[in-house]
Amino acid sequence: MADRKIRVLVAKPGLDGHDRGAKVVSHALKEAGMEVIYTGLHQSVPGIVNQAIQEDVDVIGLSIMSGAHVPIMRKLMDLVRSREIGEKLVLIGGVIPQRDVPLLKELGVDGVFPGGSRFDEIVSFIKDKMKTN
Repeated sequence: MADRKIRVLVAKPGLDGHDRGAKVVSHALKEAGMEVIYTGLHQSVPGIVNQAIQEDVDVIGLSIMSGAHVPIMRKLMDLVRSREIGEKLVLIGGVIPQRDVPLLKELGVDGVFPGGSRFDEIVSFIKDKMKTN
């Protein structure tokens, strides 16, 4: 891993049209030395998984502001398992109520970053996890 940058796919699933947070996080990850592929708005979950495979990313990060984070992540994690890419780090950020964090982790999400999470916290989390994989 030391000889190549950590590759991160940042995606906005569904009809959610708010992407400022995703763009700012993408910029922060690039500034931290990671390679970031931002998919843009209105991505389907199967499309996100396909892009993660095609781009050979290490991390799949979803930004969800719509309140549909649980069904979207359930579908994503099912696809991650069925496509046998479970070694990829899966993160979610956005409007995530604290009460939903345990369920998201139970679904297999590696990291949950509700609105207001600090960029250095996200960067450190990714770098620490990638060292152990």
